[in-house]
Amino acid sequence: MDDNFVLQTETAQMLYHEHAKKQPIIDYHCHLVPQMIAENRRFDNLGQIWLEGDHYKWRAMRTNGIDERYITGKETSDWEKFEKWAETVPYTMRNPLYHWTHLELKTAFGVDKVLRPETAKEIFDTCTALLRTPEFSARGLMKRYRVEVVCTTDDPVDSLEFHKALKEEGFEIKVLPTWRPDKAMAVEVPSAFRTYIEQLSTVSGISIRQFDDLLEALKVRHDFFASAGCKLSDHGIEEFYAEDYTLAEIQAIFNKVYGGTFLTQEEILKFKSCMLYEFALLDWEKGWTQQFHYGALRNNNTRMFNKLGPDTGYDSIGDWNTAKATSKLLNRLDLEDKLAKTILYNLNPRDNDMIATMIGNFQDGSVAGKIQFGSGWWFLDQRFGMEAQMNSLSVLGLLSRFVGMLTDSRSFLSYPRHEYFRRILCNLIGNDVEQGLLPASELPFLGQLVENVAYNNAKHYFKF
Repeated sequence: MDDNFVLQTETAQMLYHEHAKKQPIIDYHCHLVPQMIAENRRFDNLGQIWLEGDHYKWRAMRTNGIDERYITGKETSDWEKFEKWAETVPYTMRNPLYHWTHLELKTAFGVDKVLRPETAKEIFDTCTALLRTPEFSARGLMKRYRVEVVCTTDDPVDSLEFHKALKEEGFEIKVLPTWRPDKAMAVEVPSAFRTYIEQLSTVSGISIRQFDDLLEALKVRHDFFASAGCKLSDHGIEEFYAEDYTLAEIQAIFNKVYGGTFLTQEEILKFKSCMLYEFALLDWEKGWTQQFHYGALRNNNTRMFNKLGPDTGYDSIGDWNTAKATSKLLNRLDLEDKLAKTILYNLNPRDNDMIATMIGNFQDGSVAGKIQFGSGWWFLDQRFGMEAQMNSLSVLGLLSRFVGMLTDSRSFLSYPRHEYFRRILCNLIGNDVEQGLLPASELPFLGQLVENVAYNNAKHYFKF
């Protein structure tokens, strides 16, 4: 893993080292915990910062036959878990975890050795010693990777107290909230929905007894997020929802679920359709960017969900047919001239060409790349997934207007994913030049294109 890792041609190497490498990082979608940044969390050891909550690694360890007590067990130490991870790493070859692991070791800690059982203790001790110094705290790592902006993922009921504390302190890295209102449309379980609505009522100061009250409470919280610097929303959905409905139907559905009665599938779809539309109007009014992450089939293993809860490594790619609903929702907003800047992220790679063509339907010339095809997400944020996404965007849209990469991570060691993406981008373009598919005479423009996709496009698009 030398300086030219992934870069297969001289042109690719030039594009990366002279253009992409020097760009700061805008991480406009992640799951970092704001409290950890505000309190400048220090990590006890490499096992803690690497394995705490990382369901990517957990899945690989389970597949490698590691007992659950060495993955999520409370009775095992960080070293014991790390030792089992080191045992697993050699078996992750050709999985992105192998590249990410060694990129993180190299760029964060200066460790060039391959992680395997024989090197585990030395690497653990070396990195742990560094983690106990101020430069390797949560904020120290963000500065080390030249992070400029981070957008966390936050529920409408969140207090945003740590975002405010960071702003008041004058922390040089912008840490902004992102509005994630998924629970406000999660009507599958009436008791859970009512509990959430009561929380929303408390923090908004709005007594929620009917559907109009719900919209008013959400508007209050949306305004509150805007006051804290929020510029983006995000929606984690299985598929797009665009059923026909009347306001009377939605009011009746709200009353039914709020009263504790389970809804029919048709009622669930109508309610979600209404909520996606209402959320989109709020974003348009404030000039925010709305993000839609769709296509995950979550919590497949009921036994382990009951034991560990969500986001523990039991999700997979779903296969919904969603093109018509996506078009219908975006078209409704466009007809009313209320379509905000939008980023669509698909989890199933079969949808790449569909999304790449869908975004072209609703570009209106007001903003370059107003409707975006989001970068390879979750199971697709690896070399082949990112190349496939960029190839579809290139041939069916404009790669040059792409807002680039994000970590989508809970870890302060995930920033090398931006480097990984930039190397892959430069390799794609460099190979085209070397093969005569792009003109070598246009290298200055191609260098600017790389800088734009790596950094400038996001900065301008989100108005950071």
